[in-house]
Amino acid sequence: MKDLIVERAEAFIVAPPVERHSWASDQAGMYMTGTYLRLTTKGGLVGFACVKNFTPYDFDRSVAETLRPLLPQVLGLSPLEREAAWTRLVNRLIMAAPQAQSAVDIALWDLAAKHAGLPLYQFLGGTRSKVRAYASTPMLKDAKAYVDFVGKLMAKGFGATKLHCWCEYERDIPMVQAVRKRYGADTLAIMLDVEQRYSRADAMRALAPLAEARTTWFEAPLLDVDVAGYRALTAKGLVDIIPGGNAIVDLGLIELCIANRVWSRVRIDPTTCGGITPARKIMALAEANGLNVELQSWGFTPVQAVNLHMMLAYPNCDYFEQAVPYEAFEYGSHDPIRADAEGFVHAPPSAGLGVGVDWKAIEKASIAKYVQTRAGLKVTTPKA
Repeated sequence: MKDLIVERAEAFIVAPPVERHSWASDQAGMYMTGTYLRLTTKGGLVGFACVKNFTPYDFDRSVAETLRPLLPQVLGLSPLEREAAWTRLVNRLIMAAPQAQSAVDIALWDLAAKHAGLPLYQFLGGTRSKVRAYASTPMLKDAKAYVDFVGKLMAKGFGATKLHCWCEYERDIPMVQAVRKRYGADTLAIMLDVEQRYSRADAMRALAPLAEARTTWFEAPLLDVDVAGYRALTAKGLVDIIPGGNAIVDLGLIELCIANRVWSRVRIDPTTCGGITPARKIMALAEANGLNVELQSWGFTPVQAVNLHMMLAYPNCDYFEQAVPYEAFEYGSHDPIRADAEGFVHAPPSAGLGVGVDWKAIEKASIAKYVQTRAGLKVTTPKA
């Protein structure tokens, strides 16, 4: 199996020229950075991953910079020993951005599934080949805009939508009520995401009207680290409560939160929690405790793909998050992932992640590229 040893690692900081959206009234248009990692084995097999960052005002280079000192350690790894590789890379004195470890782990899983000739979800075990999607909106200008936008989404087949809003209680709740009044609970599932911006008092008083509007879940009402606040909201039992899913990503911490009934559902993303290796353990832990894991799939197509494969491999996830408008998330993709006319997203048919990447487009939009071989590290940046 020497042909499966990684001998070349390439990292790209991708800053594509796409439309920018925001998800709160105090938030500037967000710059979406894709950090791509491409691994090539001695035998020529290529695996890859993409992880995402969203930052105001400029693109984020932090994940690639965290990857830089990891790249020499990636050489010599085998996709057949992913657990050992994950443990080796995570066992450092100071924890770093988990997205960097995620990129390595996902690329190794992509290689392993390609070596087996299987789509990743089947390589992971496979429980289904399609899952229902919800449309995840950007912030819009007023309640009427949401009502109209949701109508257009329903015409495309979506039976569920998550409303990113102004994150201001006095505006958000009437907007949800307006959407529900226009579209009955039998035809539309609604989720509300307030981006960790409510006070405990506002989050608590939102529960009753959200329950009356038959909201499927209330997402990120508080800072993710406000464990006591989340536990108090969940204990009311009026609406399912889930976190943003970007701060508490460690398996041990999630276990504590599950044991203490902090959330109604768990929320993670393999691209931000360290990869597929820890994510599958979190899925199993949640399932053993009777909880769903509502995976994020907000990001570029390869980010969507790895989340889709996870939810097709495990039974305890209800929805695929379909970010809309689509186009900003599809840069550099030959195989964009979109819900069908009945609101389902289907498994990519090809081996591994199953989505093709336009590497010329990735190179074109890269603001830096790192190439690690046995000869050393080569860093290139575009000319001024």
